[in-house]
Amino acid sequence: MESILEFKNISKYFPGVIALDDISFKAYGGEVLAFVGENGAGKSTLLKILNGDYQPNKGDYLIDGVSKHFRSPHEAIEEGISVIYQERQILLELSVAENIYLGRMPTNKIGVIDIGQANKMAQKIIDDFGLPIKPQTKVKDLSIAYQQMVEIMKAYSRENLKVICFDEPTASLSDSEIECLFEIIRKLKREGKIVIYVSHRMDELQQIADKIAIFKDGRYIRTVANGEITQQELIKLMVGRDLGDIYKNLDRNKEIGDVLLDVRNVSSDYVKANSFQLRKGEVLGFSGLVGAGRTELMRAIIGADRMRTGEVYLEGKKIVNRSPKEAMKNDIVLVPEDRKMQGILANLSVQGNINISMLDKNSNKFGVMDRKKEQAVAAQGIQEFQIKTPSPDKKILELSGGNQQKCIVARWIATKPKVLILDEPTKGIDVGAKSEFYQMICSFAKQGLGIILISSEMPEIMGLCDRIIAMRSLKIVGEISHDEATEDKLLSMEMIGVDAQ
Repeated sequence: MESILEFKNISKYFPGVIALDDISFKAYGGEVLAFVGENGAGKSTLLKILNGDYQPNKGDYLIDGVSKHFRSPHEAIEEGISVIYQERQILLELSVAENIYLGRMPTNKIGVIDIGQANKMAQKIIDDFGLPIKPQTKVKDLSIAYQQMVEIMKAYSRENLKVICFDEPTASLSDSEIECLFEIIRKLKREGKIVIYVSHRMDELQQIADKIAIFKDGRYIRTVANGEITQQELIKLMVGRDLGDIYKNLDRNKEIGDVLLDVRNVSSDYVKANSFQLRKGEVLGFSGLVGAGRTELMRAIIGADRMRTGEVYLEGKKIVNRSPKEAMKNDIVLVPEDRKMQGILANLSVQGNINISMLDKNSNKFGVMDRKKEQAVAAQGIQEFQIKTPSPDKKILELSGGNQQKCIVARWIATKPKVLILDEPTKGIDVGAKSEFYQMICSFAKQGLGIILISSEMPEIMGLCDRIIAMRSLKIVGEISHDEATEDKLLSMEMIGVDAQ
């Protein structure tokens, strides 16, 4: 019998926000149903209701015709529901095997945990995934990409699995890892599992989805078969407007100035010696495969990792950044890739998050915060970056991913930097919010900021950047202008370290 997951009239309210408004539709076993919609459209909220993280204010959900009401993620797991969230839900100090079998570790005849058997079982799954990791390795020692794969293996290992949901699972994965994931999803599909897949990457949806459920402003719009409508029609249903070619319509800076940042032979424990220059008003892209060293180079520049060799000059003056705080004083700031772990302060409000970099400037000589200054900085950030929040006092965790990211950017722009480093700034952000971010980046460039953009999305790098630097194996291997850039040339530099002429 074909499995069916049915949502019936699901509504969820938060103070000042209607997150879900009377949602009703079905998902079927043996097919992949993709969820699409702008950030804040309700996709993740619906998954959290299914997973028992949230309780609906109204409505019901049924599995194979039986009404369910999970009061916790544990209850959902017991019923065969697994959700792989965009942010990782793993224990970094435990091993790969311990994370996969957490709460259900095998035991020997006398009831003692059999770590050897757990490692053996985990190794079989690792081999199925084709990953070069060991079950004994602590998860904290893995890359972000492999940490994500551990979460997926954990869900995959459960024998009672009925429904598996993926919330932006490929944001940190390489092409080969994505294909490995897709093979696992196809296997689950063949086994008749209900697979829900949330992604903002249109090319992924074309590859893996059978049907696409469209959400907008907390409402379910409709479900279409993959290929039934064009990408532009799909985007129009998601955002309520036709975005057209968002890169061609950008108001780009045409007056790039003198050299602003001069990086000479900078190396660290994690990256080889690299040199490059950034000009005023320029958007300089850094492309490369996962592990190429892009983030590590920027961390060395801002003092998050110790520089082993090299020098950094800003406007011709040598600067030394022994910490990110010192880099901020030297007018260089970085918006990190990992929004949850390194970006937002989860327990603070929107206002608190925007102001955290301004504590010194917003305090008097006795260290007492000037609340009026704090409120003014937050109000300006919310208005300038069009942050969707019912109040500055709203907890940042209750905002969508795109609005959380806007808060982080607003925080650093409030310090009035000269160099803004953006590490995967649109990771996990919908197409409508991406368009806003792109316009924002162009606006910063027109104000004379030097912008370094790290992105794993080829269209983003090619569409936004005035110049692109490619990295491979921790080293800069090539440079190309916006007008000359093609996917073939960039991929050639990223994969084999040479420019394809």
